[in-house]
Amino acid sequence: MNPDAAAGEATAQTRPHPARLTVGVVGAGRVGSALGAALARAGHRVVAVSGVSEASRERARRYLPGVPVTQPPEAVARAELVLLTVPDDALPGLVAGLARTGAELPGRLLVHTSGRYGIQVLAPATERGALPLALHPVMTFTGRPDDIDRLAGISFGVTAPDKLRLAAEALVIEMGGEPVFIREEDRGLYHAALASAANHLVGLVTEASDLLATAGVSNPGRMLSPLLFAGLDNALRLGDAGLTGPVARGDADTVARHVEVLGAASPRALGAYLALARLIASRSLDAGLLTPPAAQRLLDVLGGAPDGRDGPGDPGGQVGPDEPGRPGGSGRPGGSGRPGGPGRPKA
Repeated sequence: MNPDAAAGEATAQTRPHPARLTVGVVGAGRVGSALGAALARAGHRVVAVSGVSEASRERARRYLPGVPVTQPPEAVARAELVLLTVPDDALPGLVAGLARTGAELPGRLLVHTSGRYGIQVLAPATERGALPLALHPVMTFTGRPDDIDRLAGISFGVTAPDKLRLAAEALVIEMGGEPVFIREEDRGLYHAALASAANHLVGLVTEASDLLATAGVSNPGRMLSPLLFAGLDNALRLGDAGLTGPVARGDADTVARHVEVLGAASPRALGAYLALARLIASRSLDAGLLTPPAAQRLLDVLGGAPDGRDGPGDPGGQVGPDEPGRPGGSGRPGGSGRPGGPGRPKA
């Protein structure tokens, strides 16, 4: 074993939880500044911060007053715990650069906050004795003062070596979060799911707001807010049983009208509508909210199979009553008692 790595492993075994550490922040963006401030609030001491842009340096001065602004190698050298809070695509290069240029890595907790990566991305530094952790806060950060308070009660996607699990848990809890362990091989799927939910939601809502404004609504946010909060609550509590609206009801004529007006008003919005309508139709079919004939009428309007499957074995996107390998054939629950029957809420 590399002597530096062996020394780091021995340090990890004598450090069951990270108490009163000196902290360096490499990348004083929205996330780095908020997490650095949260660790300082928990009793750790932020001793150095680095930032490339003037906006980052100004953010560091605001959230971490009095902390020296340095270059990344110096921030690493001064700290026992180093936060690498740079964009996902910049992380591999940063780690490789620190290892290649001889930064003082042995025995230091090296923590990145990328959702995409686990600890393998830190391998060049781990080989030189650094102690790797991936702590991804499941929250959006806007650079506003309330970012720190948003950490309370959120989940952190954690990937860590077994010997550092206690340290990872302690750090997350100290920042006010809840650790959720994600396997290295699942990080990509984990991050794709989160990005799809959060980022696409913002795009959908802002696009809907623009369409409502075009339709003459003076305050789209006021109109959308109760509907969207109810929809989110339904989705989280009820799952597919919370699906409502013309696609889930199989109202093909209404969906056809949507396609028509969106095509005229915003081809960009139409593309998103078609893709998501196919997704909703597929989930509604699988959940027993739609019958195969109703789904067929919808896919005729949407121009393809409900979930986008138009390949071999599915000629023309046809939906049969006993489609192989798919819930919702002739054995799917039916009748007036199933979810989505009479009395299902409309939206």
